[in-house]
Amino acid sequence: MDPRTRTTIVGIGASAGGIPALETFFGRLGTVRRMAFVVVTHLNPDHHSRLREVIARHAGIDVLTAEHGQEVRPGRIYVMPEACLLRISGGRLTLSEAPKDGPRPNPVDVFLSALAQDQGDRAVGIVLSGGNSDGTLGIKAIKECGGVTLAQTTGTDDAPAHGRMPRSAISTGLVDFAVPVTEMPDTLRRVIDSRASFEALSVHVEDGGRDPALDVAFEVLRSHTGHDFSGYKRRMFLRRLARRAQIVGTPSLEGYVARMRKDPAEVMELYRDLLINVTRFFRDAEAFEALERHVIPELFRDRGPGDIVRVWIPGCATGEEVYSIAILMQERMAALDAPPQVQIFATDIDEAALQVARAGRYPEEFASGIRPDRLQRFFRREAGQYVVEKPVRDLCIFSAHSVISDPPFARMDLLSCRNLLIYFARDLQDQVIPTFHYALKPGGFLFLGTSESISRKDDLFQPVDRQQRIFRSRATAGARPEVPRGFLGGSTGFGRMTFGPSEPRPSRATLQLRQRVELQVLDRHAPPHVVVDARGEVVYYSARVSRFLEIPRGAPSRRLLDMVPREMRSDLAGVLREAMETGLPAERRTAPAVDAGHPAEYLLTVEPMHLGGHDESVYLALFSPAPPAEESPARAEAQHHDSQDDELREMRERLHSTIEEYETALEELKASNEELVSANEEAQSGNEELEASKEEMQTLNEELSATNAELTRRLEELDAAHDDMRNLYDATQIASVFLDADLVIRSYTPAAVTFFHLRENDVGRPLSDLAHALDRDFRDDLRRVLETGEMLERRVGPHGAERRYHLVRLMPYRARSGDVAGVIVTLIDMTSLAAAEDNHRILIDELNHRVKNMLSVVISVVNATLRNAKGTEDFEAAVISRLHGMARTYALLSEEQWQDVSLDALVRQECFAHDPARFRIEGPDVPLPARRSLPVGLVLHELATNAAKYGALKHSDGTVRIRWTVDGGWVRLDWRECNGPPVREPEADGFGWQLIEGQIRHQLDGALDRLFHPDGLQVTMRFPLRTPGTEESDAPGVSS
Repeated sequence: MDPRTRTTIVGIGASAGGIPALETFFGRLGTVRRMAFVVVTHLNPDHHSRLREVIARHAGIDVLTAEHGQEVRPGRIYVMPEACLLRISGGRLTLSEAPKDGPRPNPVDVFLSALAQDQGDRAVGIVLSGGNSDGTLGIKAIKECGGVTLAQTTGTDDAPAHGRMPRSAISTGLVDFAVPVTEMPDTLRRVIDSRASFEALSVHVEDGGRDPALDVAFEVLRSHTGHDFSGYKRRMFLRRLARRAQIVGTPSLEGYVARMRKDPAEVMELYRDLLINVTRFFRDAEAFEALERHVIPELFRDRGPGDIVRVWIPGCATGEEVYSIAILMQERMAALDAPPQVQIFATDIDEAALQVARAGRYPEEFASGIRPDRLQRFFRREAGQYVVEKPVRDLCIFSAHSVISDPPFARMDLLSCRNLLIYFARDLQDQVIPTFHYALKPGGFLFLGTSESISRKDDLFQPVDRQQRIFRSRATAGARPEVPRGFLGGSTGFGRMTFGPSEPRPSRATLQLRQRVELQVLDRHAPPHVVVDARGEVVYYSARVSRFLEIPRGAPSRRLLDMVPREMRSDLAGVLREAMETGLPAERRTAPAVDAGHPAEYLLTVEPMHLGGHDESVYLALFSPAPPAEESPARAEAQHHDSQDDELREMRERLHSTIEEYETALEELKASNEELVSANEEAQSGNEELEASKEEMQTLNEELSATNAELTRRLEELDAAHDDMRNLYDATQIASVFLDADLVIRSYTPAAVTFFHLRENDVGRPLSDLAHALDRDFRDDLRRVLETGEMLERRVGPHGAERRYHLVRLMPYRARSGDVAGVIVTLIDMTSLAAAEDNHRILIDELNHRVKNMLSVVISVVNATLRNAKGTEDFEAAVISRLHGMARTYALLSEEQWQDVSLDALVRQECFAHDPARFRIEGPDVPLPARRSLPVGLVLHELATNAAKYGALKHSDGTVRIRWTVDGGWVRLDWRECNGPPVREPEADGFGWQLIEGQIRHQLDGALDRLFHPDGLQVTMRFPLRTPGTEESDAPGVSS
């Protein structure tokens, strides 16, 4: 498969507070094509999760519940179900049952670790809001396989509600992008899109090709770090380089190499990325074999049950290295009859990582480097994870500690610090390595990572196995060994630990001769001395005091009495107490001590020193050679014996009392320690369970909150739908009654109240108990619908005083299963429809009558025209013209729906068929009944046609004035032509005048007069507006 077309699988881990973050992430993601997402959260195994529905409301791609054996496809989101652990293998999801009892597993670590092993550098891990450290190991596994890691950043407006999970992941230093969740989708797209060019290059490299920019990258790394990576596998090197380029946003190899040349810090980041390896148990197996072969036997040589083998592992991270060394120790102890005790101090500055280490729980993928026999002996399998057994964990003490700024441990037999120095600059390495030398006993062992060395401090250590980076502390490292400056004069204490020469080296340019002389005299000739505070803790060391002091076993301490030799301790305690109580200088000879191989006495002098201001007093303790005694030898010897006897008696009494107190305290401490250990284990176990339960409850609460919000939204939608239905029923006024299978009323609409005489308490009563206007067959119809499941319709009416009609529709009420669970009775008021049907019948009859009359008029017109026509063409023109006039009148009547027609509109319609500018029309707006409209229209058509052929309209300047009035129910209409050709009364009336006269006198029952003026015709017609005794809707007729 072409790597450029492979799917990138993104694992997302979340817990408490994670649901809002998931909603935001997928709401901003939109649609994707080359990525698939797997969501893993802490879920309550006893509660059905609705997380899939919650995410689906915001996501723009398909959301599925993960199933066993399901193939992961791009453009989809897979959500882990409850009570399961999710893994991936071969691109397919695998589900296993989560344990119901005992400690809760870490599902995010489990999935991300499996994702890293299955997808390699194509894996992406994201850690969102959560309240524990789950996800830390998973992020670690993905980073080690070359994948990309993201975590939700804190301290922003959209910070996680519970920041412990992302903080724990970020604190490992293995998170590539710590960004707000709102920026994650864009960051993810940018990283995925930038892979194309590098993947094409990787294919080219696999095929044996070379790229000059790659050789330049090797050279830049070699010049900055001194390491040659040209021997690395090209594809592996290119993957790590491409990952860094994606992080810094460089789209090509050439661009990233150019950045390397300009930015040395980026070169070091790439260097560290290249050195990141799979962090597993017994990582670098050959190195641990060398440790087991060369070092472990030496640590146990000549040691018995009263001895302690002390080991310090700084930078322990999540504890794999710690438990690997503990297993080697446990195996060696099991091989001895009387083994010594072992204490392993594991420290780190990351408290979240220490919490993971203390728990000792690791995904199965982390145990790949452990031999099967060790896995069976030192681990137990729980819920898909391996848990370190208690005897191994009891050897380890985990503590927060900074190797840079905190006081070091002391008198260590072995110090293992693997792959920590590579993150330090060279000057910081020069500071830390002397700390390691100081912490080790002479001859103690130092175990470093394969990419680390002590080349600049080889005077402090000698190699045991240089290849596996095992070294041994030299007993003396020159004339003046370097010690932490916290033990030197002028130090501000252990809060800031620096290293350097044990004595000040004043510069020739900055100190004057007198100061140098005084310093030299004090350094070489002044007695050794220390300064202590009121608690007896050393605050200042002078030069050459080290032969009087030694670092005690156990935790670091600055108490002077713990550092001086045992034979001087009682004398020093006495003189200190005397000086503190009296406030005056005090001195005492010590018991003989061995100095340079010869017994010698010293004079212990303690002088109070009062500092200025309100500071507490300090005390100067000097160790100076005692002057020779001046008394006689016998007396001196007697006094010496007496003094020794007194001191011996006092010491015996004090020792006896101390022994008793010590034994009592020891017994009490042992009992208390056992109780505390037991209580601590119970508390730890309870705390883990409570933490897991808290996470699950918080996730469940968020899920329920999201579900509640969805239910609230659905209820609001349901209320809106109910309001819509209620308003719909009110608007439609459709009466509906819902009946169950026993024909009992379930509900009804408001319109049904009147018809069935319903009241609110009628719900639950049989419909047959109520009075209604339906016939006796109604109940049988209801039974038929229940039995057949088919709809029935019947029309009933008229009924009631208002004689109303209804359409009764009986429909089956079907449940979700499709079964008939009742009947819906719907009554639709058909009264208006029945009236409309009656009107329709009347209109049909009216239309038939009018068509019959109209055809009679047409026949009369055609016959009359035919008798008076001079030829075929004259007949055709006359008939068509008159029919058009009738048509215009009928069109006007149709527009008014055969109601009253405006006389003004009728006049203008007929006259404007000619030249509108030549007509002068005036008169009131008179509504003309429909039966009078057609005769008036025919008359006006004939007058206008005659004026156009023979009258005023024949001349260009001729006009026609039309005027009408209404008086006493009669209409008077005057037609006057002006400026036309001369006219005279004809000897015989033509067809046109006969038609006009017939319409006015016979159809309108009116009167007609005409005058022939020299310049045009004048016609005056009068007719009643309405004819008494006739229906005005009757169709008008015409006589022949």
